[in-house]
Amino acid sequence: MEQTKKFSITELNQYNGKNGQPAYVAYKGKVYDVSESSQWLDGDHLGHMAGQDLTDQMEIAPHADDVLERMRVIGILTQT
Repeated sequence: MEQTKKFSITELNQYNGKNGQPAYVAYKGKVYDVSESSQWLDGDHLGHMAGQDLTDQMEIAPHADDVLERMRVIGILTQT
């Protein structure tokens, strides 16, 4: 079984979709790779930036959180 990658918020911040970095976002403790999504060009989606925990921001999103289910889960966000 593949080991789950754990990300601190500091580590997640590095994956902002800039300068060749992949674009990762966290939501409800899971970290998603949004790099291949045309909605996340250069790590930006309508003012939301990759490399962040979007849990609070998704509460006001005009779409349901199931859109993230289409993305690959690559790890979990830890509190440390």
